[in-house]
Amino acid sequence: MSNRLANETSPYLLAHKENPVDWYPWCDEAFARAKKEDKPIFLSIGYSACHWCHVLAHESFEDEEIAKLLNAYFISIKVDKEERPDIDSVYMAVCQALTGSGGWPTSIFMTPDQKPFYAGTYFPKSHFRKLLLILHETWVTDRNSLLQRSARVLTHLNQTQTPSHGADPDLPALAVEQYEYLYDKTYGGFGRAPKFPTPHNLLFLLEYYRQYKKKSCLQMAEHTLMQMYRGGLFDHIGFGFCRYSTDRKFLVPHFEKMLYDNALLLLSYTKAYTVTQKKLYLDIAEKTATYILREMTLPDGGFFSSQDADSEGEEGKYYLFTPEEILEILGREDGRRTNTQFDITKTGNFEGKSIPNLLKSDPNDAAFAPLLEKIYEFRKNRYTLSRDEKILTSWNSLTIAAMCELYLADRQEVYLNAARAADRFIQERLCDGDTLSVSFHLGKRGVQGFLDEYAAYIFAQLSLYRATGDGQYLDRAKRLCDKVLADFPDAEGGFYLYSHAHQELILRPKETYDGAIPSGNSLMAYNLVFLSLITDEENYTTAAQDQIDFLSGVAQSPMNHAMFLLALMHHTNPPMKITVVLGDPTDRPDLPPEAIVTILQAPTKEYPLKDGKTTYYVCHGHRCLPPTNDKTRLCPNE
Repeated sequence: MSNRLANETSPYLLAHKENPVDWYPWCDEAFARAKKEDKPIFLSIGYSACHWCHVLAHESFEDEEIAKLLNAYFISIKVDKEERPDIDSVYMAVCQALTGSGGWPTSIFMTPDQKPFYAGTYFPKSHFRKLLLILHETWVTDRNSLLQRSARVLTHLNQTQTPSHGADPDLPALAVEQYEYLYDKTYGGFGRAPKFPTPHNLLFLLEYYRQYKKKSCLQMAEHTLMQMYRGGLFDHIGFGFCRYSTDRKFLVPHFEKMLYDNALLLLSYTKAYTVTQKKLYLDIAEKTATYILREMTLPDGGFFSSQDADSEGEEGKYYLFTPEEILEILGREDGRRTNTQFDITKTGNFEGKSIPNLLKSDPNDAAFAPLLEKIYEFRKNRYTLSRDEKILTSWNSLTIAAMCELYLADRQEVYLNAARAADRFIQERLCDGDTLSVSFHLGKRGVQGFLDEYAAYIFAQLSLYRATGDGQYLDRAKRLCDKVLADFPDAEGGFYLYSHAHQELILRPKETYDGAIPSGNSLMAYNLVFLSLITDEENYTTAAQDQIDFLSGVAQSPMNHAMFLLALMHHTNPPMKITVVLGDPTDRPDLPPEAIVTILQAPTKEYPLKDGKTTYYVCHGHRCLPPTNDKTRLCPNE
């Protein structure tokens, strides 16, 4: 018989609806029952593409003995972290405070009034069983010790840091020093395994090189981008990037694919192309976009969230090959060459089979493209790969921005059309006026959006404006920004994760750290800087300065705030600003992708036409140039 999760829309929650555990979603009913029956809460947080979430579910949540213990002694709540980032943020901080680390699945034990006293991630079944019995016994016989532990944790988490205010232009240079210290000179990336892509770090390094010509920044970024592509982190058969590398070489990935990783990496490879003009980076960006468009996109716009790591219960099974399979698909001659090119061997490189990679081959060799299409078609029919088909506003917004940047780099309309279609999807299904929702699935909207949704969607609107010059996107960005300034601010600086319109939790997070995705505060710094540059409106200029000052005070480890550092560099050294006055409304100006562009459909007193033709007004390096009709003269001499 199904439990209470059967009425939810989250694919992750629905996957647990047949568990013998008497699951609740996060709801008042669960906490009321816990108080009435005087039982602690077991809170389990995860997501659909999480391999260890599946393992924990199979070992423990599908097990009758574990279920009996949970049902007898606890009230169990299951949360999808992607639908409730507020709950995830609060209790991930709890997990880190109690254990020194975090991750998913997140397992929290807490009182009926949401005060946590024990935390962890994945527990093997035997450990989990003992833990349930110990915590139940302690709850009954020595509850005060648990409550004291909870009070210490909450006191620690509620201690507010008073940042020093004032923008610090030296932070980007300090971050570069930190990247240089952690940089893996042999295999690229930063630190030891596991290695996460963290594309905003690479965006920062590329921009730092563009502005200051520091060669080490370009070298670190290019080496890392190439190693990620050449290794097994990139899916050379179907394209797109997996979640992270389990090894130092970027050879063996954790095989789940996340929309946000691919969106941010698409931005990174596009940026690498615009900085270096090396076509391989554009090819990789286009392959990544191809993956998103053919495997992660709804027919009417909108992008799915993720694909699982597991097939038929085995991690990575979908992606692995033997030499014999390739020979059977392609024939002996083409198969032999393909096996050599992609390092598909009898001994294999992962559990006796091979992850296709280019670590021993020339990544510029495009001769295998037709053969890869045959392998791709074979692979699609060999095993199934589950997909989380909920639509998330924040991740879709990042993808919209990435598609716009790719369009600006290669001018292929398919990418701009995809961005516009996804934006329409958000407008029609995830918006109520200017109020955003977190998610959409099975015809239903999720909860009201948090800071991350607004910050990411403003970022998307600014990207659409840059790509099209259509004022509706700028107008929407301004309205949404005004809403953030009204609903989310902290008087001490920065923005809270949730507003007063949201359900109150035991903490009110104010996230500034850039993890797998840039924080809402970092993205808002970026948005405010660009709105101030585009509009010259005092309210955005003031808000941008305030946000830069706040984040400068909390960025004690600058390399962990890469998106903010991008905003700071653009604030300190603004990019070229071009105002285009169209002489012909059908003109589509092809402008430098890094420029701040305003397109006027008709001349104004401040911006008249020159010689009756489309006219370009350029300001750069704190000076403005004479108006020109010649696009080739847009770049001033440095």
